Amino acid sequence: MTSPPPGNTGCILVVSGVGGAGKGTLIDRLRAERPELWWSVSWATREPRPGEIDGVHYHFVSREDFEVEIARDGFLEWFEPYGHLKGTPKAPIAEQIASGRDVLLELDVQGAEAVQREFGDAARVVFVVAPSQAEQADRLRQRGDTDPAEVEARLVQAAAEYERAQAAGFTILVNDDIDRAFAQVVAILDAHPAG
Repeated sequence: MTSPPPGNTGCILVVSGVGGAGKGTLIDRLRAERPELWWSVSWATREPRPGEIDGVHYHFVSREDFEVEIARDGFLEWFEPYGHLKGTPKAPIAEQIASGRDVLLELDVQGAEAVQREFGDAARVVFVVAPSQAEQADRLRQRGDTDPAEVEARLVQAAAEYERAQAAGFTILVNDDIDRAFAQVVAILDAHPAG
């Protein structure tokens, strides 16, 4: 586990959750209203898509450089979707919290568990859920890019992720009102004691 040095250390706020829960909206608002939060940018070995900026959307790196970092145990979590590697580097996060800055991450359940293992008490994990399965399904359908079979698959996946989040001790946040949900996330962030 990476232990930050004693003193005024920051914390890591991980926002996780099921598809259709509204976690993206919460993160966008956090980044707009709390610009002091350091946003972790993942590494990716694929080519940038139109409009994507290196260092903003991802750090676009070669497969060779990524594999060197894997060998150094340099990632909190990494995976290989569609033949390209993606991962969350540890060192920049550790540097930011050691300097006293709070860090914001968006990760799936597995990634959030990795942050807990690596950073212990410095990590706060919020797992965002919709008020009901019906509401989650409606939100997924309203996106317009999710076919009915995929909606059903996501609902099944969401139930499993919810159970895993509960078992891991994550704070479960029901996003039935975006203002209230945002206030709860800010309260969790602000409750972190200076190290």
